[in-house]
Formats: sequence, C-alpha cells, structure tokens
Amino acid sequence: MKIESPAVGSIDISEDRIIEFPAGLPGFEDLHKFAILHEESSPNNNVFVLQSMDDQTLAFSITTPDALGVHYDFTLNPEEAKSIELQNPADASVAIIIRKGDNGEDNTPFGAGLRANFMAPLIINTKARKGLQKVITRLGCDITLRAIEEE
Repeated sequence: MKIESPAVGSIDISEDRIIEFPAGLPGFEDLHKFAILHEESSPNNNVFVLQSMDDQTLAFSITTPDALGVHYDFTLNPEEAKSIELQNPADASVAIIIRKGDNGEDNTPFGAGLRANFMAPLIINTKARKGLQKVITRLGCDITLRAIEEE
C-alpha cells in the first residue's frame, strides 16, 4: 500500500508491516491500522514513526522506554491480553509516544523540551501484529525530559 506520510514522505508499506489496534488509540478510536516506520535520513536514532494507515495525515513519534532510561512494570488484564492475542509476554514490545514541546505552550521553563506520555504506553504483540494503548491511572502526570547542555 502506497501512502503519503507527513513524517517520511511517499512510501510503500507491505501488509506484513501493518499493526492493528482493535480499539484504536484514545482520541483516535476510529483509526485501527498503523505501521512503524524509521526515517531513512536518521536510521541510527531511537525515534520511530507510528503512521496511521487509515488517516495518512496522522503520525506519532515513538521510542522505546529504555531509550529514555525508563523501566515499566505493569500487568495487562485478561481483556487487554485477549484483544491483542498476547499469550507469551516475550512477544510484547512497549513503546512511548513522544513529542517536542512547543516553546509557546507557557512562559515557564517547562514549556519546552521533549514530552513523553509515560502514562499511556503502547503495547504491541509483535507476533500477532496487534496493539493497544494502555492508560495507567495510578499516577496522573506528564514527565518532561530535558537535554543537559554541556559547558
């Protein structure tokens, strides 16, 4: 399937690279098919593109938690595991949606930098190519990460 992605341009994506999110993503419940792409201009970085196949104008930047120094310890409930056909935890991969903070969001130092949605990780069954976004309600905060400038 050939698409025009705002993130990576014109690209042909084979069916075996498409991941189905049966429930969609929160706020995008009508979108079910996504592909994980890597920008060819920067193949060595840890940032990937989660490209919607249903709405080619929609793409998210994602990365792995370990790329951000984060370790997750959570459990999927039986309904979540069933929805992505997950039987073996080794088949699960976790990703985090990230975005660059806008300098104009507010007038404080917290208005810039990298923002990561740690409270709603993506869990993907790599074997079945099905995923979900798990909303973790135990904590209710966003975490802002900043690069440390060297002197």
